[in-house]
Amino acid sequence: MDLTDKQWKVLEPLIPDPPRREDGRGRPWRDPREVLNAILWILRTGAPWKDLPERYPPYQTCHRRFQKWIEEGILGSVLETLAQDLEERGQIDLSECYIEATFVVAKKGGARVGKTKRGKGTKLMAFSDGSSVPLALHTESASPHEVTLVGPTLASAFLRERQPERLIGDKAYDSDPLDAFLP
Repeated sequence: MDLTDKQWKVLEPLIPDPPRREDGRGRPWRDPREVLNAILWILRTGAPWKDLPERYPPYQTCHRRFQKWIEEGILGSVLETLAQDLEERGQIDLSECYIEATFVVAKKGGARVGKTKRGKGTKLMAFSDGSSVPLALHTESASPHEVTLVGPTLASAFLRERQPERLIGDKAYDSDPLDAFLP
């Protein structure tokens, strides 16, 4: 499941070298390739960070680097590059795409938290192609209705040049304004 040498060659320039202390002290940084492999393992399996296999760096290291790469936009660039590679190889199917949202509880609050009947939380929207390849993820306060978040979700897609031919969702997305918005 780890990155091949060919895949790493494409992604390596997107990941900056870790900062070094001028005095040379401190613990050496773990190899970015090992860390990225661990992050991809977590994303593929959905397992908790603490269940990361021992062949990878410590889960705390991987989680910290994951958060840092998210904040700096590095992981977004990696995902865009991977999506573009899949599209160039003809492995993205935009003839039928799927959109769905889920509610994530946020008891301690946060930047994008809203109140609903289910409590405080965030909406996580996902858009995937016909083969279930994720093409966009969008987080928003839980307050707005899902149908109003379709536009921002599609705008955050990893492939910006093309839109889905058909967008399939549950009945929460059945809306005349949305039908007019989509091509």
